[in-house]
Amino acid sequence: MTLIGLTGGIGMGKSTSARLLGELGVPVIDTDVLAREVVECGQPALEEIRATFGSDMLGSDGALLRERMAKVVFADPEKLRQLEQILHPRIRERWLKVAEQWRLEDRPVGVVIIPLLYETGSANEFEAVICVACSGITQRRRLLERGWSEQQLEQRLAAQWPTNKKIELANYLIWTEPSVEVHRAQLERVLRTLRPS
Repeated sequence: MTLIGLTGGIGMGKSTSARLLGELGVPVIDTDVLAREVVECGQPALEEIRATFGSDMLGSDGALLRERMAKVVFADPEKLRQLEQILHPRIRERWLKVAEQWRLEDRPVGVVIIPLLYETGSANEFEAVICVACSGITQRRRLLERGWSEQQLEQRLAAQWPTNKKIELANYLIWTEPSVEVHRAQLERVLRTLRPS
């Protein structure tokens, strides 16, 4: 099986890539989904977050208050590092398990979407890495359209590697400025290259 890592900056088209890959019949696991799963009620990570950051990070129902948590960690690099130490090993364990299941099922190709692929040192787990990107102007417009404030935008961007660094390290680039049809065509071309013959 060819295991592909897909990364890119926030608002650059990773979710659209996931949808298009699914439509193309490619199994996809999105680590943003796993990140939500590992902090569900009853999960060990949630208890560790409570112990590290305090009970005021949880609502009356015991669920993580994600917006409150984000405000705290993205304003303080040390707190962000603490949260990542709780979450990243658990997320990694889950996607590696899914990838192993794909191998057992003899899937020809599978894609793992990891926004912080390079930051977490995960690149060596993949036969190839795709970086999804667009211009900084388009990225800002997309995030502001989602209702992000300028402060949120700057804090999130500061927590990730610059996009051009990810582009340089990746094997393939998908440029998401054009239409979804062009986005799909680029993915199809990369898949033709990477699928085992």
